[in-house]
Amino acid sequence: MSSPQPIECKAAVCWAAKEDYVLEDVIVAPPRAGEVRVKIVATGVCHTDEYTRSGADPEGIFPVIMGHEGAGIVESVGPDVTSVKVGDHVVPCYTPQCRNCKFCKSSKTNLCSIIRNTQGKGLMPDGTSRFTCKRNGETLFHFMGTSTFSEYTVLPEISVAKIDPSAPMDKVCLLGCGITTGYGAVVNTMKVEKDSTVAVFGLGAVGLACIMGAKAVGARKIIAIDINPKKFPIAKEFGATECVNPKDYADRPIQEVLIEMTEEEGFGGLDYTFECIGRPETMRAALECCHKGWGQSCIIGVAASGVELATRPFQLVTGRRWAGSAFGGFKSRDGVPELVNKYMQKEIKVDEFITHKFDLPQINDAFHAMHQGDVSVLFFDGMHICLVPFVLTFFWLLFMRDISASAPLCTSTVCPSKKASLRPLVA
Repeated sequence: MSSPQPIECKAAVCWAAKEDYVLEDVIVAPPRAGEVRVKIVATGVCHTDEYTRSGADPEGIFPVIMGHEGAGIVESVGPDVTSVKVGDHVVPCYTPQCRNCKFCKSSKTNLCSIIRNTQGKGLMPDGTSRFTCKRNGETLFHFMGTSTFSEYTVLPEISVAKIDPSAPMDKVCLLGCGITTGYGAVVNTMKVEKDSTVAVFGLGAVGLACIMGAKAVGARKIIAIDINPKKFPIAKEFGATECVNPKDYADRPIQEVLIEMTEEEGFGGLDYTFECIGRPETMRAALECCHKGWGQSCIIGVAASGVELATRPFQLVTGRRWAGSAFGGFKSRDGVPELVNKYMQKEIKVDEFITHKFDLPQINDAFHAMHQGDVSVLFFDGMHICLVPFVLTFFWLLFMRDISASAPLCTSTVCPSKKASLRPLVA
């Protein structure tokens, strides 16, 4: 069998902080030892991508090919790759799982330390990039070890999860980040019990996934909190029993309101709370509305670099606990296939996150929509590219491409003449 050759394809490149994405022709080098080259079929975009593009990310490196919520097909493998083969369907994972480091061997965490240093520098484990811009020959950096905004990407073998080949990749790509993060925080990190009371701060994709997880484990009260009441109907569809807008209580701390709402036998407070926004003020509120003696709060939202938390120590002394969760506590290569199976068995929602369609050249408009409180999904439907927004604070972009056996391994087409088609999320 001949060795893999460089591939030319399309990618959305961010050349500098605060600049729009540019669709470029890029050269994707063959995979080296321990690496896998993947043909991306679908990819999502979430607020983490925008955080880096905005210039707020201290680890942000440019020019870069972003994207970290993807699904695709293994196109080629480098030497020494044993866990996947050409043709396998996979989900790229920004949290790797080498299974050999101190972290991977521990049952107490889902983190992996083996490639953290190079991944944070936008490079492959050997300290180099696999992306080059055809137009000017400039090296392009990787993003979160995944770079799914390219028709082809190269990843370490330890960063790809092999999934059921019958799973629709334009759906399960969303399990590469937000849904997994929120759902797992409930069922893995905090291990919420049946009949618990739960509050979720922030009704983006992660928040909705938390609600979905809380409903799945049988929580009896699930309070959804957001300053955008347009999100309340979908929150209730996912399982929220009550919705609260802090703006309706501008003269009172929201933690005081929530304690009052949950008072039983003279004491109020939630058994579990989840902060999915990334603001220190809401992190504090989420802790302080926990029930005295046993209430636990989980921080999922990522705050800006350098931000510090504050609360009165007595809040913790009297039994409340603070915790954090990354990627839902799932060890990636083990957990993602399990979630895909749950989706296929209709045990978790994924399709419900998708609503509207636009064209790929509108990727920058999609980011603008995200700032307006919408979430978007973009995917290739044959030669047509569609964008799907939705009233959340997270955002997905799906490149859905023809994945039949006869499809060319490298295509770079869009259909600008096709018009957007829309359908409402809620009737």
